[in-house]
Amino acid sequence: MAGATAMAGYFPNWTLKTSGAVMPDERLPVAQTFIAGLQHVVAMFGATALAPILMGFDPNVAIFFSGVATLLFFIVTRGQLPSYLGSSFAFIGVVIAATGYAGSGPNANIGVALGGIIACGALYAAIGLVVQAVGTAWIEKLLPPVVTGAVVAAIGLNLTAVAMGMISASAYTKWIALFTVVAVALVAVYGRGLAQRLPILIGGLVAYVVYAATAPSFGAPAVDFGRIGAAAWFGLPNFVAPVFDAKAMALIAPVAIILVAENLGHIKGIAVMTGRNLDHLIGRGFMADGVATMIAGSGGGTGVTTYAENMGVMAVTRVYSTLVFVAAGIIALVLGFSPKFGAVIGTIPVAVLGGLAVVVFGLIAATAGRIWVENKVDFSEPKNLLTVATALILGAGDLKLPLFGFELGGIGTATFGAIALYHLLNRKTA
Repeated sequence: MAGATAMAGYFPNWTLKTSGAVMPDERLPVAQTFIAGLQHVVAMFGATALAPILMGFDPNVAIFFSGVATLLFFIVTRGQLPSYLGSSFAFIGVVIAATGYAGSGPNANIGVALGGIIACGALYAAIGLVVQAVGTAWIEKLLPPVVTGAVVAAIGLNLTAVAMGMISASAYTKWIALFTVVAVALVAVYGRGLAQRLPILIGGLVAYVVYAATAPSFGAPAVDFGRIGAAAWFGLPNFVAPVFDAKAMALIAPVAIILVAENLGHIKGIAVMTGRNLDHLIGRGFMADGVATMIAGSGGGTGVTTYAENMGVMAVTRVYSTLVFVAAGIIALVLGFSPKFGAVIGTIPVAVLGGLAVVVFGLIAATAGRIWVENKVDFSEPKNLLTVATALILGAGDLKLPLFGFELGGIGTATFGAIALYHLLNRKTA
């Protein structure tokens, strides 16, 4: 097959590709690889920074550990599975419940949450070991394409409220957000060469400039460039040690089931986009994500997951080279040591981030459709139709379900609901 490369040792032999779709075992020129990696950092930043803020964690630490996690994932999956690992929203509800976080400022009980995150990572990695040892048949039976697609769609729709909250401050912010969406779309469709591969970065930059030039005229907050000058170039992340509390660990560890469903859905989605069977990497993917979550929890980072935001970028650019994610991981590592970077990102208007969120979160949900189509899911079957319909509404509506002393968030409710309902409806009658 044209463009394909043979495996040599542990990693692929990446071949140069300068046009068309770029497969995982192909690569762009070095400069383009770096720029494409930067675009993935931009794409993941909003969610990777927002999740820790909502839990009272330090965003710069989360960025640093997202880089560590992405590089670890690349190594464990033998450079064959293009993925970025960032902060998981699945932890927010249980972390708040375990720590009693009030929702403002640093979380005083962050250590207790970190112990639970490590326990979750350990369970997740153990599931990966089992999958690697005995295969994926059991987990695919538990999570068939109709369910994984439903979970991916529910994740995208669950983030709708986040995007709407970012853009709805005023009529002006709504128009800026919509301008951002159009700018990204125009670059993606009508751009040529390198520009077409960087729609998120270029579209976001254009919207940033438009906002900076027009915001004062519409009574919106001006971009505060002074905070950039005041921030230091280099500084150590504010690492925090974990505290192992049995109750918190029992509360947070079950999030591993949600992460398994997320990761499986992401791997299946990437397989659809690349046209390759990636099932042999599922166990490695789970193990890598689990160990990365343990490492992040050991130093003050959030639990991590393979990022659908970056899947959205791949869907737009058709660049799946795993070396792009090496570049992204290295950039995130470096930026984790730079308070000035945090200040620069902090100047990006919320309306612009919201516009980017509309695009990327929508692409997450749309990936579910591809999973269903490629796997020929039959929606004339009531069991499939009802499973998906229920999961979509539970996820989009963010139904929070009290369960054993804590509250299960919308993603968790949709995930467990889809699994339980499908298997209830799929029982064979005698």
